[in-house]
Amino acid sequence: MSSPSNTPNRLGRNVAILSVCQALGSCGMPLAILSGTIVGAALAPRPSWATLPVAILVAGMALFSMPAALIMRKIGRKRGFIGAAIIAAAAALLAASAIGIRSFWLFCAALFLIGVNLAFIQQYRFAAAESVAPSYTGRAISFVLVGGIAAGLMGPEIGRTTRDWLPYGAYTASFVVLAVLYLVAALLLLLMRTIAVTGIADSLPERPLHRVVSQRHYLVAVWSSVVAFGVMSFVMTAAPISAHVIDKMSIDSTARVLQSHMLGMYIPSLFSGFLVERLGSKVLQTLGVVALGISVAIAASGHHLANYLVGLAALGIGWNFLFVGGTVLLTRSYYPSERFKAQGVNDFTVFTLSAVGTFSAGSVLAAANWEMVNLLSLPFLVITLGLVLTTRART
Repeated sequence: MSSPSNTPNRLGRNVAILSVCQALGSCGMPLAILSGTIVGAALAPRPSWATLPVAILVAGMALFSMPAALIMRKIGRKRGFIGAAIIAAAAALLAASAIGIRSFWLFCAALFLIGVNLAFIQQYRFAAAESVAPSYTGRAISFVLVGGIAAGLMGPEIGRTTRDWLPYGAYTASFVVLAVLYLVAALLLLLMRTIAVTGIADSLPERPLHRVVSQRHYLVAVWSSVVAFGVMSFVMTAAPISAHVIDKMSIDSTARVLQSHMLGMYIPSLFSGFLVERLGSKVLQTLGVVALGISVAIAASGHHLANYLVGLAALGIGWNFLFVGGTVLLTRSYYPSERFKAQGVNDFTVFTLSAVGTFSAGSVLAAANWEMVNLLSLPFLVITLGLVLTTRART
């Protein structure tokens, strides 16, 4: 095992490795959204359960957010990341088998385990922040998220091109390819340096959890991430069903919609780190809310392919700004000794509520329409804007 790095550099080995592994590991999310809703619609006992596999994936991510943080506090980030990637590889093969035998519940179980790995992947951004000097926290977080650009292209493309490679059912080959990517990520993570976080705040006593999570800055940071992920997951999960099943768009067009969304999510990471360093998390969060509002207006104004493409791209941009801004604010609300429990509570809250939004998307779309799916986001955006604007900036 590598020796701990007690003096974090600007953007070193760990950040580069985590960015590449973010690209490989995050392919599971867009692939699951593209294939999971379609496979779910084909295998589910009821039409309203079509989004259940994706919701269960998000639930796995939510339920293991706190355990992931606690596990890594015990055994270290490196071992936790590697173990989760290996489990995800086995889960991807299980998903392929479930499609082959047409087992809806086995498919759901496989996606749950992939979601468990995503809980660990969400901790990549914190590991990157801990690997650099405090002044480069925003840049490190955004650089890791840059890996999502490749994931946004690769995930839907894997589903589109490998959909019928094997004769055991649509997307069986796609999940086999995903298993290979997870194994490659596990091998790369072996090259990570061990992270040792030290600082002046280490000399201060660790505060009780209730004191950490009751701070206004912590609460606003968590709320920002909740809305960023909740709105994004709610709309994104409904998009493939609305475009492919309801509006009868081709699978290629539906894949393009998801690709535009994923690129919107992660391309801003090329510069959002620099923006948060120069403008502050408050300005970046405000820009995120505005972009999400624009996405609602565009997506709800029609059912043309352009509405889906531009609306979902704006949705991704809004998510990036609000999520990066909220994450940077979060890292400034706890001492290093408190980081695992503070990060665990944040991710558990964010992904639990995101799972609720993901699961409800199918029901809302079935009971109402695509326009209503988008318009339901507006009250949450208004509340978020009010909270961000009335909270003093923190350095």
